[in-house]
Amino acid sequence: MSNEQIKIEENFLAPEYFEALQQTMMGPGFQWYYNDSIDSSDDVDKFQFVHAFYQSVPVNDSYEMMYPILDILKAPALYRIKANLQTRLPALVENEFHADIGILSEEKQKQWTTSIFYINTNNGYTIFKDGTKVESVANRMVTFPSNLEHTGTSCTDEKIRVLINFNYFQ
Repeated sequence: MSNEQIKIEENFLAPEYFEALQQTMMGPGFQWYYNDSIDSSDDVDKFQFVHAFYQSVPVNDSYEMMYPILDILKAPALYRIKANLQTRLPALVENEFHADIGILSEEKQKQWTTSIFYINTNNGYTIFKDGTKVESVANRMVTFPSNLEHTGTSCTDEKIRVLINFNYFQ
């Protein structure tokens, strides 16, 4: 199944930028922060690690790492840039469907854009409520209106699944 509102771009970043970003984010010195839920505060068995680059303002110096991606996206206004890291599980787990920027009305969400940039290749994926599935492939970018309900998964074939979420006005 495919959806015309969903745009997939392979080899999004030039190799030299991508490799540097991937090595940094998957290296031992990158700061990840424990988040005890994925879908809701009621999660008892789900958790992830996150890294905020931008939340209304740049959060820390790591924001500069986003410049090559932001140069391509040409977003005049940012809402949030956040990376997610999920650890391998014995079985693939799909999380709950959601729309990004949930604090806005659905009509306003349509004016915003979400892009997901995959840092590593694994058997996890992003799936949309209409059944469209986007595999986690390193250096792939998927872009869609922020009101489209979607969810991510864990992975079973790599130690971690890493991606970056961009929410911006376009």
